[in-house]
Amino acid sequence: MKKNMGTIDKVIRILVAVVVVVLWLTNVISGTLAIILLALSAVFIVTSFLSFCPLYIPLGLSTRKKE
Repeated sequence: MKKNMGTIDKVIRILVAVVVVVLWLTNVISGTLAIILLALSAVFIVTSFLSFCPLYIPLGLSTRKKE
């Protein structure tokens, strides 16, 4: 896996995931919407720590700075 996520991309994904978890814990979101958003948040966290997003490959994207 070649890293294709930059720092800003990772920070935004983690912040979005944290916001979703807080909304769920405070019962602002619930039901099917909460399950879908929590699953998406888990994907955001994993991809952030791996610095790799599989969806970027077919789209030809990379937010990582060139070295």
